[in-house]
Amino acid sequence: MANHKSAKKRMRQNEKIRTRNRYYKKTARTAIAKLREMTDAKEASSFLPKVISMIDKLAKKNTWHDNKASNLKGKLTKFVGGLN
Repeated sequence: MANHKSAKKRMRQNEKIRTRNRYYKKTARTAIAKLREMTDAKEASSFLPKVISMIDKLAKKNTWHDNKASNLKGKLTKFVGGLN
């Protein structure tokens, strides 16, 4: 356990950040799954920018790696483009 005040504070901060990251990651994963289940091209193309925005925010905060974000965005864009 932590002995110093600063170490205890850092533990509190880390816990807050961890729970926040988990929430945003889970929300993004759910949105991605929802997008992949869509069959209507118009609905999917209107939902895609929201999902891409979520992915970009996670990459910006280093919650997800930049390459993972790029790969996801590319695959989802390709998926939505292939819908009829």
